[in-house]
Amino acid sequence: MYERKHEPLLHRRGFYRRVARHTGFVGILVVPSLVIGVLGFHFIEGWGWLDSLLESSMLLGGMGPTQVPETTAGKIFGSIYALFCGLVLLTAAAVILTPFVHRVLHRFHADESGAREKSGGEHRRAPHRDAHKKQP
Repeated sequence: MYERKHEPLLHRRGFYRRVARHTGFVGILVVPSLVIGVLGFHFIEGWGWLDSLLESSMLLGGMGPTQVPETTAGKIFGSIYALFCGLVLLTAAAVILTPFVHRVLHRFHADESGAREKSGGEHRRAPHRDAHKKQP
């Protein structure tokens, strides 16, 4: 799926396709999560569709709750859904950022490899300051 460190950097069009693929995966993750929240708040807590959508969207977006559930079942669902939304938010952020972070790291590694090739091979370390002393 990703190019290895010895392979050239993916061209721009391929990178855009990769970002689109990752964004699509996040959409596949977020939309059902939103539907679960809307249905849960509507049927368990008895809120209207719009209030359920608002609450689910705010929790899923990481903003926090807008209303406090009044029933015990609604409070239990709300707490479980809030924890679930936190995981979905972190996962979505990681999946969206992965292509960008990989590209930066791959470019950095490619630049480092190019510098090694230009210097004539392996990157050489400076000699240790005590290298001139005799070893017993």
